[in-house]
Amino acid sequence: MATKTSRLDYAGFRRLAPEADRALLAISAATKQSALGAELIQLVKVRASLVNRCSFCLAMHRREARRLGISGERLEALARWRESPCFTPPERAALAWTDALTQLADGGVPDEVYREVSSAFSDADLAALTSVVATINAWNRIAVAYRFPAAPDAEGGE
Repeated sequence: MATKTSRLDYAGFRRLAPEADRALLAISAATKQSALGAELIQLVKVRASLVNRCSFCLAMHRREARRLGISGERLEALARWRESPCFTPPERAALAWTDALTQLADGGVPDEVYREVSSAFSDADLAALTSVVATINAWNRIAVAYRFPAAPDAEGGE
């Protein structure tokens, strides 16, 4: 199988689209002020990056999750979170929301998923969660489009 080479790295993206970079980073900074907590935010970012097959964001957010103390077992379980006992009911609701918003082509967001997530989170926290999912999906699409290299120590967007 041929190796896909990078089309542009994160530094190049920042140089070419500085306003977009700043805007996405600002959304990420705003969501950190929510009551969601850093661990849940990282679980969501890792899950969306798995679904989108974004190796750059996946490496970055797995590293950040480990720094926060999230176990390797929980990180590995994100690939099959529905079958795993590793996640709390609110985490499961957030992961279902993440999957639904990330895979919109599968028919939109089911009412059942909305009911579950809206019963697990306040309106303000659900807005923040939705912003986290939207932002990581934007970063995933940028990184996948340009094939950002996933160096183990790569720094980049949120």
